[in-house]
Amino acid sequence: MYSFDYQRPGSQADAVRAAQGEARYLAGGQSLVQAMKLRLASPERMVDLGGLAELRGIKQDGANLVIGAMCTHAAVASSAEVRRAIPALAELAEGIGDPMVRNMGTLGGSIANADPAADYPAALVGLGATVQTDRRSIPAEAFFTGLYETALEPGELVISVSFPKPQRAAYSKLRQPASRFALVGVFVCQGANGVRVAVTGAGSSVFRQNAMEDALAKNFAPESLAQVSVPTDNLNGDIHGSATYRAAMIKLMAQKAVASAAARAGEKK
Repeated sequence: MYSFDYQRPGSQADAVRAAQGEARYLAGGQSLVQAMKLRLASPERMVDLGGLAELRGIKQDGANLVIGAMCTHAAVASSAEVRRAIPALAELAEGIGDPMVRNMGTLGGSIANADPAADYPAALVGLGATVQTDRRSIPAEAFFTGLYETALEPGELVISVSFPKPQRAAYSKLRQPASRFALVGVFVCQGANGVRVAVTGAGSSVFRQNAMEDALAKNFAPESLAQVSVPTDNLNGDIHGSATYRAAMIKLMAQKAVASAAARAGEKK
């Protein structure tokens, strides 16, 4: 690991000021520190956000649930507020990595890293969330732009994510056994803006499956997806699974998510 300057600011404003030049925010370190150990990343300055209490917290804001960027996966998973408003989001967070990763990794750090197999991107796009930074609001679909790429500009700091509360939603993923990342993960949501189906792990970045959305808009049931064809164009193919395999798993995970969402909605009646 290369040498670097380490700073732990006491305020959001100080953090933004410190993040000038070749600097990186440290928001849990579950991905960045590993990349630095392998010398795949070598920032000149590390700006540790661990001391910024204002970037934590979970609150209701009208029809939205707002989660601070420095909330850990464990905090999201255990939050009564999240479980009441969007139980699918709490369940997604509960399935990330292992206990160490869940207690150290953060929502903001995960989405800023934009790993193509991460879970949160599916939730953000599936729920139609909005990312709030120190400069602007970014719709989730505009936030994730490619393989490990986002719309964030140098030094731009993620403050929070605002999630619209859905009528029903669920997430289902096929785990890679060693890493527990998603070989394929599908987040299904029915809300004020219709049906949304977001897929992670299968491509270079999270994407929506429009054919499935159209089918579920007519009838929100697993059998509605039986005749939907999932193209293999632009899907990942590697030692863990071919593009054809991932296409089949997209359909299966989507059907499982729809069944879970429908069952949960039935329990509330």
